Amino acid sequence: MRDPITPVSIQVLGKEYRIACADEERDDLLESARYLDQKMREIRDTGRVVGLDRIAVMAALNIANELAQSNRKNNASSRELCDRLVRIQERIGAVLDPKASE
Repeated sequence: MRDPITPVSIQVLGKEYRIACADEERDDLLESARYLDQKMREIRDTGRVVGLDRIAVMAALNIANELAQSNRKNNASSRELCDRLVRIQERIGAVLDPKASE
């Protein structure tokens, strides 16, 4: 059975948009809309970018860059964690079977 889809109203730079959204995704959508609105306001308030479409593109690029940086950090953290787990497993193996390390 499909999750119920209901329209959700969001505000971005003072404009209202109605978005169809599954009920369990509503809070994420509202949080995302608030974040987008904040980023667009920051860009608009600098006065260096004019026009709603340009502000939206700059905000999208900034958010995409934040996501890419976060993904890189997470990947690096995952690799470090895997390396540490391998070393721990090797130590445990050496303690449990000291002959195997000779």
